[in-house]
Formats: sequence, C-alpha cells, structure tokens
Amino acid sequence: MEWLTGPFEVTFVQRALWGGILVSLICALAGTWVVLRGMAFFGDAMSHGMLPGIAFASLLGGNLLIGAAVSAAVMALGVSVVGRSPRLSQDTSIGLLFVGMLSLGVIVISRSQSFAVDLTGFLFGDVLAVRSSDLISLGGALVLALVISVLGYRPFVALAFDERKAHTLGLRPRLAHAVLLALLTLAVVASFHVVGTLLVFGLLIAPPAAMLPWARRIPVIMAGAAFLGTSATFIGLLLSWHLHTAAGASIAATAVLQFLLSTTASGLHRRWGRSTPPATPTDLPHREPHTEPHREPHMEYGHPS
Repeated sequence: MEWLTGPFEVTFVQRALWGGILVSLICALAGTWVVLRGMAFFGDAMSHGMLPGIAFASLLGGNLLIGAAVSAAVMALGVSVVGRSPRLSQDTSIGLLFVGMLSLGVIVISRSQSFAVDLTGFLFGDVLAVRSSDLISLGGALVLALVISVLGYRPFVALAFDERKAHTLGLRPRLAHAVLLALLTLAVVASFHVVGTLLVFGLLIAPPAAMLPWARRIPVIMAGAAFLGTSATFIGLLLSWHLHTAAGASIAATAVLQFLLSTTASGLHRRWGRSTPPATPTDLPHREPHTEPHREPHMEYGHPS
C-alpha cells in the first residue's frame, strides 16, 4: 500500500493527480465526439497548432493559456476557410496548416535563450508543476465543457451520424459544428499544461476509442472514457514516480496502452462469439441498406419530437 499511496502524499503530486483527473473529464466529453465524427487528425492538428501562440506568449511574458487559445482558434478558423476550396480536401488543408503552425512555433521558440527547456515543456507538458490556480481554471473549463455537451447533445448526435438528416431536422449542423470545434479547442487548451501539445492527443482520443467497442450509448462512452483517463493519470503518475520517467508521457502512454488492451480484448471477444450458435435474423442489430445508411445502429440516437 505504501508503494501505491506514498507518492500521492506529496503536495505537488496531489495537485498533478487532480489536474490530470480534471483534464481526463474534459477530454472524455470532447474526445467522444471527436472519435464518433472521425475528427482524430483534426484534433491532433489542433494540439500542435497551439504551439505558436504558446511560444509568443512565453517570449512576451504573457499568459500561456490565452496564447494557446488564440492560436487554436486561428487554427480552427484556418482549416474552415482553406477547406472550402473545391480543389483541396479537408485532410490536405489540415495537414498544411498543421505543419505551418508547428514550424512557426518552433521558429518563435528558437528565438528564446532557453530554447531546449521551453520546447520540452511545451511539447511534453509539466504536470508536476500544476498549481492551485491551474486547478481552478481546469474546474471552470470542466463546467463549461459539461454545459456545452448537455446543451448541444442532440445536435452533436445528429451531426455525428448524419449531417444531412441534422439539417432536415432543423438542428443547424453548421452551428453545431462550430460549437463542437469550440469544445475541442477548450479541451486541447486545458490539457496542454498537463501532457503537452504532442501528448494531449493521447488523453483526447485513446479513452473514448477504448470504450467504443464496449458501449452502446454515448453517455456510457463518456463515463467510461472519464474513468479510463482518470486511471491512466493515476497509473502514469505512479509509474513516473517509481521509475523516474516523464510524468506527462507516462500518462499518455498508459492511456494508449489501455486502448491497445481494449482493442485486443474486443477482437478476442468477437472471435469467441463466432464460435457460438448464430442468432436469428430478428435478433441481429441489422438495418436494410436503404434505411438510414449513415446512422450507426449500436449508438443511441435521440429522435426530436
């Protein structure tokens, strides 16, 4: 028990644990929609696109969170504008802006005298340096993310499974997409201080993706992702303390390992299921090809009245 609880008797490790838990909850709310909508590459680009704003804020002595938020907003707006070109796919526009923003950030950081230290902290985070004021900010971000998720639940569900149907139902998919980008920006900006701009992708994507094969309802995916993210934070900090490894990287690596274990277990479960007698056609969650081809049959979909 001393091996498990000893590290968390230290004050700064306690703050790191609470910071990681708050970030895990925020990422569970935003990351679920990112996974369902297939926006993983965009989420990765957003996390890297924060670097110029962080670098400028650090160089000028400003607030890093504000710099990250401005840079992420510019990245999201740039993808939306460039993606409207009929000759460029969205992946192409995201990739170009991703590389451009990352290069700009490294150029700005290279002007600083503490280039190596600053770059390492920006890219890989410094969860053990989380302060009490940071916890307050993360708590406010969690409340805001929860409000957005609750108020935008129905439009987000419709947008995730069939954008055309969302438009038919009058749920304003363009506005829902913009709000979803704001939620993603909030999660990425809130997380970078804990796991850095490179590793935030692990907490944002891995827990929801690990829950996806096991859950049929979106709230269950979110709750499971929050649990997995919290456990990854605890295990990552514990391993970091005893093995003397980077805390942020240990947390992100644990989250990815959870995803790999979940995927493996899901594959074994499907293989085992094939050896059982097949169900009758009425028992299978199957839809005819002509009925709602864009809707996932295993997911909860709230029909508006």
